[in-house]
Amino acid sequence: MANSRGRRRRFGAIRRLPSGRFQARYPGPDGVMRPAPRTFATTTEADDWLAEKQTEVRKGDWRDPDAGAFNFRAYADKWVEDRELGVLTVDLYRYLLDAHLLPTFGDDNLDEITPPRVRAWRTERLRTGARTATAKAYRLLKAVMETAVDDELIRRNPCRIKGAGAEKAKERPIATVAQVDALADAIGVRWRLMVYLGAYGPTRPEELAGLRRRDVDLDALKVTIRVAEPERTNGRRAPGDTKSEAGVRTIHLPSFLEREVVWHMESFAEDGPDGLVFVGERGAPFRRSTFGRYWRKARAVIGLPDDFRFYDLRHTGHTLSTRSGATLKDTMTRAGQSSEKAAMRYQHSEDERQQEVAGMLDRSVRKARRAVARKANDQASGTDVARDD
Repeated sequence: MANSRGRRRRFGAIRRLPSGRFQARYPGPDGVMRPAPRTFATTTEADDWLAEKQTEVRKGDWRDPDAGAFNFRAYADKWVEDRELGVLTVDLYRYLLDAHLLPTFGDDNLDEITPPRVRAWRTERLRTGARTATAKAYRLLKAVMETAVDDELIRRNPCRIKGAGAEKAKERPIATVAQVDALADAIGVRWRLMVYLGAYGPTRPEELAGLRRRDVDLDALKVTIRVAEPERTNGRRAPGDTKSEAGVRTIHLPSFLEREVVWHMESFAEDGPDGLVFVGERGAPFRRSTFGRYWRKARAVIGLPDDFRFYDLRHTGHTLSTRSGATLKDTMTRAGQSSEKAAMRYQHSEDERQQEVAGMLDRSVRKARRAVARKANDQASGTDVARDD
């Protein structure tokens, strides 16, 4: 059939409908004839549309128009299921989907999620004040849609907002030595060693949850972090590897903690090499919610801000170690921190050096404690008043 310009059409076909309008059809790379999603008033319009489709096929830009008709909810669920993710990451992704993404996009097909809709969704979420959660949800949406591009279900990723996935976390607070001691006193005898290990280990709460008696060497005063047992949203623990390969480490403790460690092991740790070091009052693995109640109460007693977290104790240990002369390599090794970039720059800190770092930390804490004690004695004797005069 010749087109309106007098040339014989070599791609697609056009036919006149009873309504007087024109329908265009074309063969996809798979050979299946597909009609245009709309009809045309003239053969020229239909012919121009076919020329665009032919160009897409030749350049490899063509996408099956039926591919994007895949439901986002089903695709996102399968996306999470198909990845080898840690249980906590799965919990996080499921939460972000249920709370932030599915209420807006759950009933949409993939090709219905457009850049304007993504921008509108993000603006609405930011109005709620949930900036961090919105950034996390945006990153998840972008990752899911990028896979849809790879699967050739959509042509382009609709998530194109620069910086939308970045989290601008505020500077975390640092507790003083005196505040760490006050926290340990206020939280109660069963949990005080957790505070000290969180600050001067420094260890993560999920690492402390998995600590066993065999991991504690009283003679050398060191603990070995082998596993982590984070608590899922359903309240169950999920034993597994530490946060990173660097998380498996031996931590030499400052000597001022010797009495605390020995006393706790004798008083509260379970018997046997596999016995848990930290258990609840009823002798079972402690719950995050239970420890959280003690933590919040102790935090309020000593006047720390409400957003001061157990994780923030690590900043105290990092700061004191650095001030004591520890290098960045020493601090990363002690804290069990690693990344691909860091792994290329830093070697593992040797065991002997870690003992030196523990010694420097010990001297720093003892010095700070002496300063607090001197100030208290001076105030009691009136020395401060005399000096001010």
